[in-house]
Amino acid sequence: MAKLRQFSQQDLHLLKEETVYKGHFELKKMYFRHKLFSGEMSGEIVRELLIKGAAAALIAYDPVRDSIILVEQVRIGAYDPKSDASPWLLELVAGMVDKGNEDPAEVAIREAQEEAGLIVNQVEHALSIWDSPGGQLERLHLFLGLIDSSTVQSGATHGLEEEGEDILVHVVSREQAYQWVCEGKIDNVIAVVGLQWLQLNYQKYKM
Repeated sequence: MAKLRQFSQQDLHLLKEETVYKGHFELKKMYFRHKLFSGEMSGEIVRELLIKGAAAALIAYDPVRDSIILVEQVRIGAYDPKSDASPWLLELVAGMVDKGNEDPAEVAIREAQEEAGLIVNQVEHALSIWDSPGGQLERLHLFLGLIDSSTVQSGATHGLEEEGEDILVHVVSREQAYQWVCEGKIDNVIAVVGLQWLQLNYQKYKM
């Protein structure tokens, strides 16, 4: 069996970094060398890196009704006038984790209230993954939140006006949500990964 993860953080040597742009996000140019599988060291490599930090998402699942909360909102990154696909995406509740000591679980709970009017008292960590680490620094933390979907108004709109948010809430069955993943109707990484995780684990929680 092949040996996985032969190298550690110490096997990548950061030579220098330059800030190219700093706004809502930060763009840096990174200069580094790293150990090769041959045992030698690479030459100098230069990469642009978008610094986003961390994000938290909530898999809001009702185990009694076997349903899940999805939110729909426009995403400029999905805008392509040559495509027939809509830039309005079906997503899980999610938000950025402020730099510092903010707890990702608390962010997931807060965003659930802001984006869907959800009251979630407790969350359980599901998994954490890198989002496009070839050119972006963002760690995604996904949590399971068990909720009562009967208290959620499907078709209601939420979001913070000062952040330009216009978010539509959907209450759908777990089976329907997963079918949309299979059909490609849900095609953003957080929702796809979160719903796949739920499909593998929902029987532990279903009542």
